Amino acid sequence: PPPAPGPGPPPPAAVERYNIFEDSKYVGNSDFRGKRFDFDPLGLAAAYPPFVPWFRECELRHGRTAMIAVLGFVATDFMRIPGDMYSFDAIPKTIDIHDALLKTGPMYQLLLWIGLWDLLVTAPATKAMGDGFREPGDYGWRWFAPASKDGFDTKRDAELKNGRLAMIALGGIATQSIITGHGFPYV
Repeated sequence: PPPAPGPGPPPPAAVERYNIFEDSKYVGNSDFRGKRFDFDPLGLAAAYPPFVPWFRECELRHGRTAMIAVLGFVATDFMRIPGDMYSFDAIPKTIDIHDALLKTGPMYQLLLWIGLWDLLVTAPATKAMGDGFREPGDYGWRWFAPASKDGFDTKRDAELKNGRLAMIALGGIATQSIITGHGFPYV
């Protein structure tokens, strides 16, 4: 009979998966009632731990943009900047502003300025974040920031929730504007 094989290599150690919801530096895993809400249905945080700061940076960036966009969408139903090209006579409905301003040119300026911002501010900030010199979303503008860490975390949590709500609201506003053809209150 052949000799019995040896004990063989030890079984591989269990790989512990990263859980962003257990990481104290990432706030935002609570719902509007203050209850715990761990939402990562695709498991991206566990699958790509090095990219978690980038994911958070993108969430904050899109949330901030959406908050401004919701304000702008509603405001342009009531007032416009001076100039005939922007008047209610030239563009009666807010939903038509994008296409009208593409034809006349101002949207290209907007693209240029956003591109310049991304080149001069976002790219170095993202590199600094990747190197560990800053937290996601922190551009160092803390004039109105609370002094305590708990107060600051509460503000960060509120910003995330407001940004998430604004991202959903913007989709709803645009959809209702197209379906109904009306401005604010979009019914």
